[in-house]
Amino acid sequence: MAVMIGVVGALSAFYHEAEDFSDVLHRNISFNRIVAKMPSIVALAYKYSRGEPFMYPRNDLDYTSNFMHMMFGTPCEKYEPNPVLVHALDTIFTLHADHEQNASTSTVRLAGSSGANPYACISAGIGCLWGPAHGGANEACLKMLEEIGDVSRVPEYIKRAKDKNDNFKLMGFGHRVYKNFDPRAKIMRKICTDVLQELGLENDRLFKLALELERIALEDEYFIEKKLYPNVDFYSGIVQKAIGIPTEMFTCIFALARTVGWMAQWEEMISDPEYKIGRPRQLYVGTPVRDVPAFDKR
Repeated sequence: MAVMIGVVGALSAFYHEAEDFSDVLHRNISFNRIVAKMPSIVALAYKYSRGEPFMYPRNDLDYTSNFMHMMFGTPCEKYEPNPVLVHALDTIFTLHADHEQNASTSTVRLAGSSGANPYACISAGIGCLWGPAHGGANEACLKMLEEIGDVSRVPEYIKRAKDKNDNFKLMGFGHRVYKNFDPRAKIMRKICTDVLQELGLENDRLFKLALELERIALEDEYFIEKKLYPNVDFYSGIVQKAIGIPTEMFTCIFALARTVGWMAQWEEMISDPEYKIGRPRQLYVGTPVRDVPAFDKR
């Protein structure tokens, strides 16, 4: 994520037409350029972290297949993306593209309202997404499953999740917006099953754990009453892990997908002739009016 923030922000040093976003053509060029370059930036950051040679894009592949080629390909042999895995990752990109006025989208719009160039705005959004409370949900979910370890330990952790005095939190359940079942989770559940079947991982330990947690969440009165249903992050982490994406790259994948939504939000705001610089206000709720003692009595 640190590499992505730096590289995306630095793009404005190479593409100066982004500074003149009053021109519709320049805005469209910037929009397409950022969306097109994100897969390369993520894949090259991954290769750099592993000390592996960079893989350049291929014009004969589509957007998601090209990304997988740059992530997992090597110079020694031609990489042929698996259609089932491509469809799974493409679905993840689509489901994460935009999602209301969340923290990172608000950050992009606020940065853009000052007149900052789009590369700076997207870099700001990546920085916000980097926070574990926002972009790290699927990674946290996978870590939780690893902590539970085995299906036999699920009742123990369910009990802990219900205990108000226990710090353990059941990740991947409930959502700030969706008060019932996350519709994206229903799609990802099927994708998860398809990927694990394709890779021969139907008996995968983490997937079995996930299914047992899901069963309990849909039947237990505590979860039903509090409407703690599985959300999209519950399954997307398992899918990415099965594909071969390491957990430290999950938030980068999120940023790649969300860039489309960020740019659409930025474009919508900039296109409005009435837009003004954002200025969130604060209401002081601190100490009320106090009597000040006379100087000689202080």
